[in-house]
Amino acid sequence: MPSRMFPCPYDTVASATTRFAVEAVAWVAGPWAVASVTGLGWKAALPAAAVLIGIPAVFSTPGDKNQVMVPTPGRARLMFVEAPLHAVALAAPAFVAAAASSPVGVPLAMSTALVATSVGAGWERTKWLWEGAPMSSARGDSTRSAATNTSGDSDD
Repeated sequence: MPSRMFPCPYDTVASATTRFAVEAVAWVAGPWAVASVTGLGWKAALPAAAVLIGIPAVFSTPGDKNQVMVPTPGRARLMFVEAPLHAVALAAPAFVAAAASSPVGVPLAMSTALVATSVGAGWERTKWLWEGAPMSSARGDSTRSAATNTSGDSDD
C-alpha cells in the first residue's frame, strides 16, 4: 500500500481538488461554448468533450499519475494538456454566458479566480513538471519505484 495519497511528490489535496474543478469546468463549458459558437450544437460538442477528456486521460507524466498510458515529458504535459484545459476553463464560461445573452463578467471573474487558485495551489507540481518531473528531486524520494531501489529494501 502506498504511503502517499498522490503519486506525484508535489501534489496535494488542494492542488488536486482545484485542478479537478478546472477540468470539470473545461469539460462542461468547453463543449457548450463550441456548440454555441459553431452553431452545430451537440454535433460539435461531443468531439470537443472527447478531446478535453481524452487527452489528459491518455497522456501522463510518469510519477504524476497512478496509471500512465502514454508516457509524456513534464513540459509537454504542461503545454499540451494542462495549459489548454486552463485556457478553456478560463474562456469558455464567458462564451456560454454571451451565447445565453447573460452578463459575461460574473462567469469570467469566477473562472479567472478558479484558474488562479488552481495555478497557485499547484505551483510546486507545475515547477516539478516543468523541470522534467525528476524523481530524484522528490520529497524524501518516497515515490521511487522498487526497480530503482538498490538497497534491496522494498517500499511496501
